[in-house]
Parts: sequence; C-alpha cells; structure tokens
Amino acid sequence: MLLKDRNPLSEWAGRVLRTVLPLGFVLGVTSGASRWQPDAPVLTPLGYLWLIATALPLLVAHRFPMPVFLLTSTLTLGYYASGNPGGPAIVLPTIALFVLTKIRGPLVAGINGGALLLVAGIALFARHGFAAFDVRAGLGVVWVVAVVGIGTAVRNGMAAARARREQADEHRHRMAEQERLTIAREVHDVVAHSLAMINVQAGVAAHVADRRPEQAKEALLNIKEASASALKDLRATLAVLRSGEDKAPAPSLAQAGELFEHARAAGLEVRVDGEPGELPAPVDGAAYRILQESLTNVVRHANQARGVDVRFERKTGALTLLVRDDGRGAVEPALGHGLRGMSERAAALGGEFSTSVVDGGFQVRVDLPIEGER
Repeated sequence: MLLKDRNPLSEWAGRVLRTVLPLGFVLGVTSGASRWQPDAPVLTPLGYLWLIATALPLLVAHRFPMPVFLLTSTLTLGYYASGNPGGPAIVLPTIALFVLTKIRGPLVAGINGGALLLVAGIALFARHGFAAFDVRAGLGVVWVVAVVGIGTAVRNGMAAARARREQADEHRHRMAEQERLTIAREVHDVVAHSLAMINVQAGVAAHVADRRPEQAKEALLNIKEASASALKDLRATLAVLRSGEDKAPAPSLAQAGELFEHARAAGLEVRVDGEPGELPAPVDGAAYRILQESLTNVVRHANQARGVDVRFERKTGALTLLVRDDGRGAVEPALGHGLRGMSERAAALGGEFSTSVVDGGFQVRVDLPIEGER
C-alpha cells in the first residue's frame, strides 16, 4: 500500500491549535466568570498557571494518550477543589478522553473514564457525604458516555476511510498489474511470431545462398515482409501506450490468411477446416492471437513437422479452435510466456485452454464462449 508522506510541521501545528485554542477558551471564560459573577473568587496567577499546566500535556496526547488523560483529569479535579473560580476546565480532559478513545479504542477509554468518575465520586463523598450525589453525578456519566461515543464514531470513520484508501490502492495495483500483463502479451505476440518467421527464413537463405540463389532471394523477401509487418504492429502497440487510448487496429481472424502464408513460407503445409464466422471483437481478437502464437510455436518448436491442421468449430454460444502439427516425439512443454499468454486470453473471456500430445504432434485447443448466442 502506498501512503502519502505526512508533513511533520502541519501535524505539530494541529497539536498546538488543539492545545492553545481550548486553553484560550478556558482562561477567557474562567477569568470573565470571576469578574461577572457576584461573590465569585478572583482567578489568581496560581490559577492561571494551574490551567496552563493542565492544558500543556495535550501537546503529546497523540503519543501518550492514557497518561495525558489521567494527568489532565487529576489536575482538573484539583483545580475545582482549590477554591479558584469555576469554569469550563472540564474541556481539557474532555479533549484528552476524545484522543484516548480515537487512539486506543472505546474499551480502554471507557475504563479510564469510569475510573475517573469513581475517584471523583469517592472524593466528593469524603467531603460532602451522600449530598454530593446529585444531578452532577449523572452528568458525569453522560459526559464520559458522550465523549467515548463521539470518539468511537470518529475512530470508526477513520478506519473506514483508511480501508477505502487501501482498497483503492489495491485496485490500482491490480489494474496496473493487469495492464502490464496485457502489454507483455501484446508485445510478445507481435514480436515473437515475426522473429520466429525471420529466423526460419534466415536459416533457409543461409543454407541455399550458394546453390539456389533464387530461393535465397525469396527467403530474404519473406524476411523483409515479416519484419515490416512486425514493425507496423509494434508501432501501433507503442502508439496506444503513448496516447493512453485504444486506437490500435484490433487483430481479427479475418487476417488469418496472413498467418497461414507466413507458416507456408516457413515450409509448413497449412490445412484449414471450418470457418469461424462473425465474432464479437474480444473473441475475434483473442482467437487471432491464440492462432498466431500456436503457429509460431509450431515453426519454432515442432520436431520434423511438415504440416499443421487448423480447425474452427462454431457451435451455439462457443467457438472452438484446434491447432495440431504432425511433428514427432512431442512432449508436454513447460509453461512459458506463449502458453501462459494463450491461457490468460482464454480465461479472460471465460473460456478454456488446453494442450495435449496427439500422434507424436502437439495440439492446442481453446474454447471461447460467445455472449448472446446461448
């Protein structure tokens, strides 16, 4: 998962505001109350220092949430018992309890808040007896429940937002990986087929250059044609990558004749049975690439193959493509880029891909579903 770097300066600015603003509010209201309320004691310099000391731990509440809550709560209770004028000093432990809930969760915060109420209740009972347990005791319980509830809601909201960011990052990663694999398949299909044909034709030209120069010339012309076709397809693929738009001409079985001619130029007899018919573009493109890779593998890997059979079977809701060579001693190959790419193309459309050894040769079979015909 990729996380954005946090700015330490902005974090500290937020912590300072979290401390200074509540402190200013508490000092202002408490000082005003001492002047406006009749018979109210005056806020002494010691009272100012007491409130400031109560607020300062909030600067490190993010690192030590529980000690800060206990400290601010103790100082606040001590302030109210010190004879200084009353005021909203309770705001300071409220913030500490909120931070504790957000960081450590409602259970820890609830236990600490309950412990605070218990200590305050014991202290009040020691001073005033049962008369201390009036409506203020109920307000204390409501205070803890409300702060813990709000902190829990914020904590859950932050967790949900974090989970959404993680899911979005994972989705982007999957999309990037899928795009990378798609590009790899396209480049492999474009380049491997043409290079295999060029390699075969170059071998023919080198073999017959002295004895049959006209055949060598034909092989060189085939090399020129194959390389020009590869460059054209590669440029189209690169143009799509640069623009980010799918402007490349989609491969189609309508161009299968070019693949058959390339195979024949490599010395293979190509026998075609059946017709694919009209196909949706995704199925058409995938079938073309699978046929291309299958013929390339025959040219590159088949042992003493003289011909290759290509059969199209069109059934209701599906297209079956079989490519079988008449080589000798074929074995099940390791899964390389070509076979993996064909399998991925079939799986992407909900189809099935399989390979087998038949009568010494190698066979590729793919079944592609056609939507709208079932």
